[in-house]
Amino acid sequence: MSQSDEQVIKVLSSTPLNMPLKRFFDILASALLLLALALPLLLLALLIRLTSPGAALYWSKRVGQGNHIFLMPKFRSMRVGTPAVATHLLTAPEAHLTPLGSFLRRSSLDELPQLWSILLGDMSFVGPRPALFNQDDLIALRTEKGVHALVPGLTGWAQVNGRDELPIPEKVALDAEYLARRSFSFDLKILWLTFVRVLARKGVSH
Repeated sequence: MSQSDEQVIKVLSSTPLNMPLKRFFDILASALLLLALALPLLLLALLIRLTSPGAALYWSKRVGQGNHIFLMPKFRSMRVGTPAVATHLLTAPEAHLTPLGSFLRRSSLDELPQLWSILLGDMSFVGPRPALFNQDDLIALRTEKGVHALVPGLTGWAQVNGRDELPIPEKVALDAEYLARRSFSFDLKILWLTFVRVLARKGVSH
């Protein structure tokens, strides 16, 4: 058994008793939101198709629990052919945005299709944001800190404390803090702080 697998087992075996409540909340809330937002989601998808060539959804290869790769859907905010790297690594990222891209990203509406990933169990409402498959430095540091044992989230402790503005070591330090403090009540706090930040449109660089 590898050291990485042992870390996953260690974290899962020490999971607090209220963690099943977290999964129940994920299933119930994601299902209700998908039903309630079905029409707005369809309208957004149509607008994306009408204003930019290509599919409405972009399926991104992301690193999930235990460093397993899964496909995460987002409303496409970048033009077809944009390199699959973190936005801050692009030269002139604004040039790659679709006509609706900036609005989708700053409002976080591009993240709504991830409700499907939450329903499936690939993601949770709260957890470390899933790394891109090629973000080797982030993946390695999270693995070193044991953060890779967590289910990635739609939002997280790092997101409400800086989001795109944070360098990788600070993000991982906050992810590790979440690992140590994780509880359902802490998740609710993070969800509330996320709502406040989204309304203020803070922490998104592009």
